[in-house]
Amino acid sequence: MDQIDLDIISFLQTDGRMPFTDIAKALDVSEGTVRNRVARLVQDRVLQIVGMVDPYRLGFDAPAVISVSVQPPLLESVANTISKFPEVSYLIMVSGEFDLLVEVMCKDRDHLATFLNEKLLRVPGITNSQTSMVLHTYKIAYGALPNLEGEPGEGYTNDA
Repeated sequence: MDQIDLDIISFLQTDGRMPFTDIAKALDVSEGTVRNRVARLVQDRVLQIVGMVDPYRLGFDAPAVISVSVQPPLLESVANTISKFPEVSYLIMVSGEFDLLVEVMCKDRDHLATFLNEKLLRVPGITNSQTSMVLHTYKIAYGALPNLEGEPGEGYTNDA
């Protein structure tokens, strides 16, 4: 991955629907170069272009974050099972007191209670969980990489 790839990613982080012609003009490369590089980045799973939604505007009034403890030998199996639940929008392994962090989108508190009692807590290997209701969302950046330093087209620096 070179500077042009990083700049393309930076532009698409700002606006995933930005025309390749606009990106090409800003970077002083051809539209074909941008198109081919985006295709390669997507194929290599470096980049995924998705539409992000506000769950509240879709009627999901009970989003929650659930911390889950798992019996160590069953971690992969538990994560695989949880990842298949349609309510789950985000699932990561974490360090610390819990093993997994699960973000769920539920229509209401009844839906959340049903999800917890009839799905999540019935997964073999789960030993403990802690559920936190999402009260307010300050930022949604689902699936987005961190800003690659500066504005699109300014380039990536690895100064830390």
